[in-house]
Amino acid sequence: MTPHSPTSKRFVIILGLLAGLVAFAIDISLPAIPSMVYALATSMSSGQQVVGLFMAGMAVGQIPFGLLSDRIGRLPILYAGIGLFTVAGIVTSISNTIEIMLVARFIQGLGSSAGMVLARAIVRDISSGVESARLLSIMVMIFTAAPMIAPMFGSLLTMAYGWRAPFAATAAAGLLILYGIRSSLSETHTPHAQPQILRQLVESLQQFLSHRQSVFGLLIITVNMIGIMSIVSGSVALIVELYGYPIKYFGLIFATVGIAILFGSTINRRLLEHLDTMQVIGIGVFLAIIASGQLLFMVWQNDANFWWLWGNVCLFMAATSFMLPNATALALDPVPEIAGVAASIIGTVQSLAGAASAIISSALYNGTYINVAVIVAGSGIFALIIFSLRGAILDNKPAINP
Repeated sequence: MTPHSPTSKRFVIILGLLAGLVAFAIDISLPAIPSMVYALATSMSSGQQVVGLFMAGMAVGQIPFGLLSDRIGRLPILYAGIGLFTVAGIVTSISNTIEIMLVARFIQGLGSSAGMVLARAIVRDISSGVESARLLSIMVMIFTAAPMIAPMFGSLLTMAYGWRAPFAATAAAGLLILYGIRSSLSETHTPHAQPQILRQLVESLQQFLSHRQSVFGLLIITVNMIGIMSIVSGSVALIVELYGYPIKYFGLIFATVGIAILFGSTINRRLLEHLDTMQVIGIGVFLAIIASGQLLFMVWQNDANFWWLWGNVCLFMAATSFMLPNATALALDPVPEIAGVAASIIGTVQSLAGAASAIISSALYNGTYINVAVIVAGSGIFALIIFSLRGAILDNKPAINP
């Protein structure tokens, strides 16, 4: 089995790393935010926008990259996107004003969108149904290393070399990913291009939205991302500024989120051997509601022990491990011929929701945990509502069975 084979371990690992590049670029920067805010003479609210604008760039880039990959192939677009990510990473590491930093982060997010959308598209190129869900779950396990390792690495780099070092590390990661693409990936898609690119885009959008299964999966993914990005964008203010933990412990504390995701992803893969995707999504919704209820109780009490609060944050993140890969598989399964655009639609809506959540959560920060708790709880509640309405949304169509 060659490294370029779609069934090889190296092939799957690189897909996981492509999908995880986004989480790595966001999470490694979190410990640098307080020092960056001081060095660039800006506010914590503005500093946290390095997350929101990165997500906004991701949202803008995914549909163009997905459509172009359907027209000319996956690999050329991967090289272009990750190359842009790498160059923008260099700019962030030498920025002297918050304005240049935020523009560069937006462009870096734009480039990273190629990795996220095409990793999903390639999965759909080579698999379908439960096999696709299992492969996506393996990818989740691979890129789970990002929230476990990146914040600790970012903390060490910030303490040893200053706030610029974590941003330089994103550029180095981009170079390594480019090498991985060259050495381990092969083209998985036979391009098909209509003469009119806008017509192809419109027809692809219409085809995706005509499938109720795709719409249901997209809704579950979207509400999950709202909660996830509120946690990510608010974590440094929550842990360091509000609860007073030293920055050197931030990475260790945030790593518990990655452990929760890894634990959930491992169980998810096992459950898919015995249950269909809809049943596993239901388990994730149940866990998210348990976390949401406790978070709302803390808000009502206007008091929360940190580890009680953070424990429910981790429970919510574990719940997303059951919902996200299975909802993605459901959404992509009916549309193999437009996997690039379909994956980009999912990623664009997901990124827009995440960017809006990060920006709103940052803007609402008032020195308490309430902004994060309310947004995460709302995410869980909306997931329950959507899941409860699945019969009406799906028109009683069956889920993917093992």
